Amino acid sequence: MTKRPHYLLRPAERRHRPVLSALQGLLGLIAASVIGGLLVATAVAPGIALVGMAGASVANVFDELPEYLEIDRTHEANTIWGQSTAPGNVNGYAVIASVYEQNRHAVAFDEISPWVISAAVDGEDHRFFEHNGVDTQSVVRALVGNFRSQDVDSGASTITMQLVKNLFVQQALNEPSELLREQAYDEATEASFDRKLSEMKYAIGLEKRYTKQEILTAYLNISFFGDNTYGIEAAAQRYYSVPATQLTLPQAASLIAIVQYPGIRGLDDPENFEANQKRRDVILHAMYDEGSITHQELEEALATPVDASTVAPRDIGSGCVNGLEWARWFCDYVVKNVDSFEALGATEAERFTNWSYGGYDLYTTLDLDIQGPANALTTGWVPAGETAFALGGATVSVEVGTGRVLAMAVNKTFDDRSEGGGPGTGAVNYATDYDHGGSSGFQSGSTYKLFTLIAWLQAGKKLSAVVDGSARTVEQSKFRDTCPDSQGPWVGPYPFKNDSGGGGAMSVQSATAASVNGAFISMALQLDLCDIRRAAEALGVERADGEPLLTNPSGVLGTNEVTPISMAGAYAAIAAGGVACTPIVLDRVTGPEGDDLPGQKKQCHQAIDPAIAAQASIALQGVMTSGTGSSSNPDDGIPILGKTGTTDDAIQTWIVTSTTRVATAVWVGNSVGAYPLNKYEWSGVPGNLLRHQIMRALTGSIDAKYGGGALP
Repeated sequence: MTKRPHYLLRPAERRHRPVLSALQGLLGLIAASVIGGLLVATAVAPGIALVGMAGASVANVFDELPEYLEIDRTHEANTIWGQSTAPGNVNGYAVIASVYEQNRHAVAFDEISPWVISAAVDGEDHRFFEHNGVDTQSVVRALVGNFRSQDVDSGASTITMQLVKNLFVQQALNEPSELLREQAYDEATEASFDRKLSEMKYAIGLEKRYTKQEILTAYLNISFFGDNTYGIEAAAQRYYSVPATQLTLPQAASLIAIVQYPGIRGLDDPENFEANQKRRDVILHAMYDEGSITHQELEEALATPVDASTVAPRDIGSGCVNGLEWARWFCDYVVKNVDSFEALGATEAERFTNWSYGGYDLYTTLDLDIQGPANALTTGWVPAGETAFALGGATVSVEVGTGRVLAMAVNKTFDDRSEGGGPGTGAVNYATDYDHGGSSGFQSGSTYKLFTLIAWLQAGKKLSAVVDGSARTVEQSKFRDTCPDSQGPWVGPYPFKNDSGGGGAMSVQSATAASVNGAFISMALQLDLCDIRRAAEALGVERADGEPLLTNPSGVLGTNEVTPISMAGAYAAIAAGGVACTPIVLDRVTGPEGDDLPGQKKQCHQAIDPAIAAQASIALQGVMTSGTGSSSNPDDGIPILGKTGTTDDAIQTWIVTSTTRVATAVWVGNSVGAYPLNKYEWSGVPGNLLRHQIMRALTGSIDAKYGGGALP
């Protein structure tokens, strides 16, 4: 169990104050009892009455207080959802994770079990519906009890006064530093006459401003139930795995038993069960005495033990690290994009503030029917526990024509805790960029040849044109580069080889299918290197470090360190007839008040001419039917285009594909270092071919759900 800091301990959990302090509190309570009755009787002009009864100093304290206290918005949990057709989904969605500072889900009065309402009123403040915020009878009774015990155990607080105290506690917890939080908490919970007086006045103010139902609802939503669990809904889910509407009589009484002393009655610790049951039974008897339950209901509830057979706490931790294990990387990507979610506010600062307060349901683009296979295949074929070298893998799928991210998997288990999760875990998302996942990206290899092909076609050249595909050494000064930020002029020899062998004269279409380096160098020598970069940028390709794509001659063969998500988006654009879409992750939002808010807008544009996209599509289809990508083709009748990529010595390997519905990028390689994958083997498959095992099976799953039509 996590130890709470000092300022979260309830006063009763601290060492008792000395007798002198108790007597001082007793005298304060005597005054409070007089003032309490007076406040109720003279709420219209309390300051005037107090001058005569308790002296000018008390009147000054009273008059300095505001007339009323607002029931402020409290921190709640944000819930991230993914789409699912699996049993148990909620309107087609399943929870991925909850992200919060305080585990709370505020609910309306009619979303709370009537047993909870009765237990709270009968057990905590049975004259709640009769008094005006201060119960003078309880004040007198507490006075006598405290005098006998020589302590200040009882403060005669009504539910309304407890709400006032909790509102100030919440304000304390919002302070920006540990020291300020502790100081504010001590002030909010101090056993002093001034604090009790302020609680009384604010309670009367609340009773004037809000209905009894609103006050009781706010009280049940703000109360602390132990272990960072706030509010009756979160408590019901945390300890009984049911919504607050479904709490039984003994469950409701046990939860209300917590609120006075969470540290010794909280259900998060089995050592507290006995103390909880004792208080629960007192509440049950109070409910019977008030006529809220029958004798039979009382006996049945009392016979229900508070033990492991009836309490089954769920570890509902905050953050993606505690979310659905095989969707954590996507979850983290969503959280790191909060600053761009306009539904959360007009500015980045406002979005972060609203996200901190929570209460949002984020319905994302993630398709859990596809995410499951993507994660299983990526982690299955790219073992996270490999010790010979830093083996990494990432898979990401996006919807063609919208940019909606459908799947995102990494070969390691996501764990961003400061202490880490041990071997096989990590916090760097290989699928995305540095700002949204900490990755420095990976050389793209021959998947980058698509952009030379596009620049070739944009220059009016043909797929049927014949070029020299030979491996050779060329002089870099022969390359043209008009980019203003070019690091050229390029000088010196540039030797290269053909990984796939072959060479000589060949058509551009054949060279694409076979991924012949020599042919693409010959093409680039006839082009402007800056035009190749412009083609990549138009389709949304990005370096992971955020810097501009490099235009050096070796970049033609894929030395830019790019992100898998942007490569998937680029190939999706070819399948969409040249329409490129920025990746998005959020479909819609439900706000704290239940209001429907928009998700991320589609950001699509005609990046290249449809005719150019169609010609590129023809060449890329050949890669998948008879070229280097055929091992990734599921041969299920759905047309597919794509391109492989392998850097020198197979340090990094890629395959990027697209149908008319979904594009997918798979990267397998060295997250750091330079171990040759062609010298590695896993489950009988050479390391440089593991990408095909992932892509072929995953594409089969995607096609089975989404289908696909004729490519451009």
